Amino acid sequence: MSDSEDLPQLSAETFAALQQFYQEQEEKEIIMSKLNSDQPEVQHFDEDWQLSQFWYDSATVDTLVKLALKTVGQKARIALISCPTLYKKMKQEASADCEIHVYEYDRRFASFGSDFILYDYKNPLNIPRDKANYYDLVIADPPFLSDECLTKTSVTMKYISKEKLILCTGAVMACTAKRLLDLNKSEKFEPHHTNNLGNEFWCYSNYDIDALL
Repeated sequence: MSDSEDLPQLSAETFAALQQFYQEQEEKEIIMSKLNSDQPEVQHFDEDWQLSQFWYDSATVDTLVKLALKTVGQKARIALISCPTLYKKMKQEASADCEIHVYEYDRRFASFGSDFILYDYKNPLNIPRDKANYYDLVIADPPFLSDECLTKTSVTMKYISKEKLILCTGAVMACTAKRLLDLNKSEKFEPHHTNNLGNEFWCYSNYDIDALL
């Protein structure tokens, strides 16, 4: 009997699964190497005001990331809807076992690899079916201060979350956030942006985030 006959033979299904595993590991390594480098395509994207993009300042990013990890721990599943500037810091602070997905309309963030999920709030359920009731925590920052935008984003938030929700949006949306998602304003934390906005901005949640701050 030859040496090759002594080796166990993998089924086509097992071999395909093994290939997918190695591909996913390679993608993760590429993402992490980019996150730890100074490559501009990951470190910095200019705000696209046509898409109503306004990036958080560093203090806001730090607070939201610490809050998220205190809430659900290091091995959780976290969704970031329309708030991609949290991603880099979240990946750096969380363990390798933590799943972090960015739901974003801007295809520039496809550089995040398999952690990027193309998302258009106008089609709130046009997302992978396996993400229903999937995330331990969902953080969202709808791009527009309108009932229509928050209503549709809320549909997505409720669909993909297990329970815990954090919403960052304008003070003018407080009543809508309460009505749609039963969210309350934080009394200790207000998000801020690198470019100051004219609208007052608040952070809302369906659990007591102030106790964790």
